[in-house]
Amino acid sequence: MDLDRLAGWLRCPHCDADLRAVPPLVLRCELGHAVDVNKRGYASLLPPRTRVTGDTAEMLAARARFLDAGHYAPIVDGLAVALALGSAARAGEPLTRILDAGCGTGHYLRAVLARTPSAHGLAADLSVAAVRAAIQGRDDIDGLVADTWAGIPVRDGAADLVLDVFAPRNMVDFHRALAPGGRLAIVAAGSEHLRQLREAGRAVGVQPDKRERILESAGALFAPVSETRVHADLALSATDVDLLLGMGPSAHHLGEGSTASSTPPGDAPDVTTTVTLDVTIHVMRRQNAPVEARNIAD
Repeated sequence: MDLDRLAGWLRCPHCDADLRAVPPLVLRCELGHAVDVNKRGYASLLPPRTRVTGDTAEMLAARARFLDAGHYAPIVDGLAVALALGSAARAGEPLTRILDAGCGTGHYLRAVLARTPSAHGLAADLSVAAVRAAIQGRDDIDGLVADTWAGIPVRDGAADLVLDVFAPRNMVDFHRALAPGGRLAIVAAGSEHLRQLREAGRAVGVQPDKRERILESAGALFAPVSETRVHADLALSATDVDLLLGMGPSAHHLGEGSTASSTPPGDAPDVTTTVTLDVTIHVMRRQNAPVEARNIAD
């Protein structure tokens, strides 16, 4: 853990002053407000009496198994193309500080860092379990437990890139957190995403106007750079489908007592289901404009 680097990301949740490292495991601002740092390499800056909770350990375990199997590799590849990672097209454009807002297991942050070895990341999530998973075994990722809707307590201009993959969007705060000219990459479900599971009543719906709402919330804060559609038909086993349903918002609608996977490994029937992957990757660039946009919830 790099305490100075973690402190370099953050500002005080009480007064917004920059936090400084006080070894061995404390961050403190100039007014004396102090934050304890977990020895695993993360700090919790949630507002007092926060009652909302993030993803459960069961949801994260399901997500890790599903993503590690490579089913959503087209999204990773799409991000690499949309952001021109490792490309000469990015020559001269700084990309050293990556904030993953709503990091989950850290899967996408790790993939981006693998293509930008000089960069380091901040994995931010409302779930303590998620942040722990994202930073585990990584020297290039710091952790922050925070609520995106309440505002992520990072310093102004702390990031060159903000990732938001299937996560809440706080466009005003993302604008503040990005350095001038920084980029925002949003991955959002398209109209056909998980269509077969939704038609069967097993997955939650997708807003039909999601793209328009994203663009509206960007307002004068961000200029669209590109939109990349990722569309594929996945052949999933019964266990894969259970994991897919158990790793996201549909998990909250599973029957009482359900787990991330209702089919024990090795016991799944030898049958596959076609499930459509349909997402859009929006890349936007921070504009030096007055903060006039408003956040529009999903």
